[in-house]
Amino acid sequence: MSADSKVLDSWFLAEFATPEALVDATRQMREKYGYEGMDTYSPYPLHGGSEALGLPPSRVPFIALGGALTGMATAIAMMAYMNGYDYPINVGGRPIYSLPAYVPITFELTVLFAAFGIFFGLLGLSRLPQPYHPVYEHEAFRTATTHGYWLSVPKTVSVQADTIMEQLKSLGATQVTVVTGEKE
Repeated sequence: MSADSKVLDSWFLAEFATPEALVDATRQMREKYGYEGMDTYSPYPLHGGSEALGLPPSRVPFIALGGALTGMATAIAMMAYMNGYDYPINVGGRPIYSLPAYVPITFELTVLFAAFGIFFGLLGLSRLPQPYHPVYEHEAFRTATTHGYWLSVPKTVSVQADTIMEQLKSLGATQVTVVTGEKE
């Protein structure tokens, strides 16, 4: 290897005939052979796909809760400051800090901040937008948006390429290819 050559990431890309075969192969690749960093691609969410990949429980509910609490605190602080300090108006002898009057704005900001938290949290957790990934360049991979079920396994230095390809074929892959970061 010359000093100028660049080591590129590469993946094994395997297609399976059914979603059940993909989930089963993913589980076996992780549990039986110990591969990590795999990803599955299918036209729709797979039942049991997250568990097969060994993904941790979703953090989205906590992000939504954080956004909602931030929105609620912002609304109450904003209205308390404006009504009590910045521009106090005595309307009909009601108290300046009247919590029932705060309810509509507090509700609206709570929902708005929770929605923003979920939207941006999902983008961050999913590492989106991802305009380019080498597996997207593989011609047969285009079936992942219509009827294909794909598994990508990152190439590890410690395991021979032929071994990984044989393991994927033994688990029912209809085709296995190696995808590198180089453009074809």
